[in-house]
Amino acid sequence: LTQGMVLNEIFFRKPDTGRITYYNPGEIELSVDANGKRLGATLKSDGAPVESGGIGTMSKSKNNGVDPQSLIEEYGADTARLFMMFASSPEDTLLWNDAGVEGANRYLRRLWDYCARNEGAIRFQENIARINDWTNVASELRAARAEVHKILQQANFDYSRMQFNTVASAGMKMLNAIEKFPVDVTPLNASTPPKEPLNARWQLINESIGILLRILNPIVPHITHALWKELGFEKQYGEILTAQWPEVDPAALVQDEIELVLQVNGKLRGNMRVAKDADRAQIEQLAMQNANVQKHIAGQPVKKVVVVPGRLVNVVV
Repeated sequence: LTQGMVLNEIFFRKPDTGRITYYNPGEIELSVDANGKRLGATLKSDGAPVESGGIGTMSKSKNNGVDPQSLIEEYGADTARLFMMFASSPEDTLLWNDAGVEGANRYLRRLWDYCARNEGAIRFQENIARINDWTNVASELRAARAEVHKILQQANFDYSRMQFNTVASAGMKMLNAIEKFPVDVTPLNASTPPKEPLNARWQLINESIGILLRILNPIVPHITHALWKELGFEKQYGEILTAQWPEVDPAALVQDEIELVLQVNGKLRGNMRVAKDADRAQIEQLAMQNANVQKHIAGQPVKKVVVVPGRLVNVVV
């Protein structure tokens, strides 16, 4: 496995006589117009302009390196690791981007905040019976669990190829999915074991956060270790470094419903869920009953309804 170079912009001044002086990008103030087009660059200390030498490999001689210690002190080591893993595959060059570093930090803050807000609903509780057969669980919960296991399936495949950038991306997608869970995150009463559907909701969020922390751990070990312990997963599975790696549940990927795109005259007007084995007549009927479709056809006669199996429904007026 080869390691790509880390790149950053080079700034300098070249006096009429004397040596070129290079300035670190952190010392530079950029000015842009209303459209974001760069107008110039100046040195913060004196306000005088500097020239750009374009993008080049980080080096001491060009003074365009980033001090890892200052980065760690400001954002933490996990932020630096996540940004570098996410921004580029290991064998490619990486263009340093301060906005990307801040984005990685925002993601980790979101993860921490979500777990802190919903700690009572996520925390492992011994007295709650776990569900092995999700067949009769509400369809919205099964769909949410299916999305998590699909992302896990892709992350495991990417780990096998050492594509850590797409693993980091999978972690971001999984948190997005978890934040949309149709779950009641009220803390459960440990003295009274809950009945369906509350135990299904608890298991969904507990299982999903447990999966997310494990797939992120090789990339951001510090925050995942802390959350794993704080949320009780250590009692449930053992230490995160030795816990069993999450496995995809094949049953979770089997769905009895599919999502179709809804269009009116070829323009996106929403989505709808239908039974996997619904026939054309049932799909057309459901599409015509959809509030968004009714709104956009505005009482006009429908010329035809185009159904592309497994993909979309287009109502033409």
